[in-house]
Amino acid sequence: MLVCITLKRSILYMIMRIYHLRVLILLPFCLLSLVSGCSSEPAKEKAPPLIQINNQAINKAEFIAEFEKSLQKDQPLSGIEREELQRSFLVQLIDRELIHAEARRLKISVTDADVETALQGYQKDYPGTSFETMLQERGMTMVAWREELRESLIMEKLLEQAVYASVSVTDEEVAAYYEANRDQFDRPAQVRARQIVVSTEAEGQKVLGLLRQGKPFAEVAAEYSLSPDAQQGGDLGFFARGQMPPEFDEIVFDLPVNRLSDLVKSDYGYHIFLVEEKRKATRLSKQEAAEEIRSTLEASKKEEHYLGWLQDMRARAVISVDWEQLEKKTPKNK
Repeated sequence: MLVCITLKRSILYMIMRIYHLRVLILLPFCLLSLVSGCSSEPAKEKAPPLIQINNQAINKAEFIAEFEKSLQKDQPLSGIEREELQRSFLVQLIDRELIHAEARRLKISVTDADVETALQGYQKDYPGTSFETMLQERGMTMVAWREELRESLIMEKLLEQAVYASVSVTDEEVAAYYEANRDQFDRPAQVRARQIVVSTEAEGQKVLGLLRQGKPFAEVAAEYSLSPDAQQGGDLGFFARGQMPPEFDEIVFDLPVNRLSDLVKSDYGYHIFLVEEKRKATRLSKQEAAEEIRSTLEASKKEEHYLGWLQDMRARAVISVDWEQLEKKTPKNK
């Protein structure tokens, strides 16, 4: 049987943030190669392959089973939409197998300690028991999730060693980009604020009383706020007008620094704001923008190198797809 556990969207997003590769967003991460034969049951008559990748074969039933796992539950799709998604998934599957094969060839591996460190970092984004809840909603065990994380770390390590090692950005490239894109570095007025969110007006008044008595805002936020940023003391970071709900902008941009707001009602509950810093509208200098520019250019080069590397692997592989078999309608189970 085909053994594969599709890496959930949250892990994909994590990898995307690290590498800024749009091309990776849709690629399914597998616990083991989709084409690894590992069943101990007696061999049955094999179905004709739908996909042949070098000496590995995937039949249509195996492909459809994995394709269905990639879809959101109860996701409504027209016939045309399903066909387009299947074709896209098939191409991604081929790329995925080529990448896994390269990782095996180069003997890329990660330690249990690497996996544990990554797991702990990931769990920080899920306060309380929300991580366990996420696993339950997706029908996953911690063991399965941990193994998927291992596979994603192997991918990360492979890309760093085989693709990105030669990527660099020069000071001259940074300067040229700044001169050609000065308008990108205009920054609107911003504020840095903290918030506390509670569910009722009565609780809001209680919390406001504690703050007016001098209790540190960050401590009160960590204890009482319902917002995910409570763990950071309610810190919202810097933001400009239009980045937050209108109720926020109406208060914080007129609120003096280090002054508490009154209770502010929104669809999320009752808020209390504290503005810690304000920035005037400005244009970043080349020196101020250098880190951002370097990051942008590096991400672009990484993507370019990745696509070239992947294209080279495709060219060296023997790949065939029975498109006629794929387009043939599969009877639905009654």
